Amino acid sequence: MLLWFAVMGVVVTFFIFQSPAIDYRLVALGAVLPVVESPFWAGPLHSLLAPTVVLVLVMACTVRRRLVRRRWLGLPIGMYFHLVLDLAWTRTATFWWPFAGLELSPGPSPELSRGIWSMVLDLVAVLVGIWAYGRFGLDDPDRRQRFLRTGQLDRAVMGPRP
Repeated sequence: MLLWFAVMGVVVTFFIFQSPAIDYRLVALGAVLPVVESPFWAGPLHSLLAPTVVLVLVMACTVRRRLVRRRWLGLPIGMYFHLVLDLAWTRTATFWWPFAGLELSPGPSPELSRGIWSMVLDLVAVLVGIWAYGRFGLDDPDRRQRFLRTGQLDRAVMGPRP
């Protein structure tokens, strides 16, 4: 369950933004963050409000600090990708909370309601992670160390800019 969100959030973010300045560790953190409330319910972290509030806070706290902003934008980006990868919009009451009312969708979180499919998604994430390890050049010790230390990927693995 965690691998699906962390790996896919990082890989999709990489292909959409192609930015070496994003901290991909924060993308992974943001993508798994809503899982903390999963044992209890699908609560506010599964709503559109949570990543939007985090995005506003990042933007407000990093005025005139462009590189810091670019790095911290990974957190709300990961949170948004969690909503996409979790199909959170299928639970209207929770996704639009509190705008559609203060009641959250009843029942377990989407992560816990999939059963065996959660394991299948994690297996897919492992395969994608193995591919991404090579694609991002993390087999090179220097690139891997940079990624672990800063969360950034080497500019050389980015595709050509249009």
